[in-house]
Amino acid sequence: MFRDPDRPALLSVVFWVVFTATGLLRFAIPQAAEFTVIFVVVMAVVAVLWLLLPWSPDASPGRKRVAPFFLLATTCIGLVSGGTHAPLVLIAIANLAILNGMLVATSVVAAYITVLFVTMITVLDRTWTNAVGQASSMVLFGAFALGMASALLEVRRKKEDAQRLLERVRELAVAEERARMAGDMHDSIGHHLTVIKVGLENAERFREARPADAWAEVRQAKDMTAAALAEARRWVRALRPLALDGHVGSAALDRLARSFDGTGIRVSFEVDGPERRLDPDSELVLYRVLQEGLTNALRHADAEQVRARLAFGAERVVLVIGDDGKGAEETNGFGLSSLAERARAIGGSLRAGNVSGGGFEVRAEVPVTRS
Repeated sequence: MFRDPDRPALLSVVFWVVFTATGLLRFAIPQAAEFTVIFVVVMAVVAVLWLLLPWSPDASPGRKRVAPFFLLATTCIGLVSGGTHAPLVLIAIANLAILNGMLVATSVVAAYITVLFVTMITVLDRTWTNAVGQASSMVLFGAFALGMASALLEVRRKKEDAQRLLERVRELAVAEERARMAGDMHDSIGHHLTVIKVGLENAERFREARPADAWAEVRQAKDMTAAALAEARRWVRALRPLALDGHVGSAALDRLARSFDGTGIRVSFEVDGPERRLDPDSELVLYRVLQEGLTNALRHADAEQVRARLAFGAERVVLVIGDDGKGAEETNGFGLSSLAERARAIGGSLRAGNVSGGGFEVRAEVPVTRS
């Protein structure tokens, strides 16, 4: 509560500067002891209300009730100390607008100025000229405070819109990746299951007339079943969460590399430089790049070995994945193109292509933190 994250830092600085200046100026002027006591009590009430004052429209109704009392308390400072309280009143008006909207705040300010004007005439016995002058000043102060609050609300609204847009982009990226993976699963596992089905149907048809051929079909179906099972396990690995069992950063990448043991290719993973904490988006891109590189080497490259190297720099992290396979005819497939777009979206880059002497290499570079 006392460290409200929604409280504008600049307004907090202004409040405490004005609050301190008001106290120093008041005690610099000798007055009767009873007025000093009243002043100290009012200042203490204002300080407590400031700490309790909410700054989010989503605050509870109970906390929102602090706002009008804060406006009243800052006004009372002016009655016992002079005009140095004006910036505090402006902050109170701005707070009303932030919590309740411009229409409610404007209505409250209009009522506040009206009551203040009547009080000066009937209770404080001010002249009409003096009352009109002070009321006019409050109108200007109120307009300024409402304008300041309106600008702050607009900044917040745009920040929320940008956050929603970012979340939408991430959702679309996830949906796009899932669509790609669904297509790949259909092509790979679906192909295996189709061949198994046809083979078993042939075995059933040959079981009496050509039993040797029937058993050959069964053996082929068995081999295809093992291949389909391995493919299914690979997709399970691809769908695992990034922070599996608490592993993040290079530990998650190393775990992913080791998960390809037993697939027929040797995978090595190295880390260069002191490890630094990565931005979540950068970490996810690196994870997906390694995943794509290992998967492509397994499925398309006929590689025997894959080497992955993660190098930490001061501001950038580089991941290089190379294999000793046959290379690729198409170096700009959907998976790598999608990852390249995601890398660019966070200020990084991705390049992929065949290397001289044979093999294929993927190089991803991402920032340590987002700017």
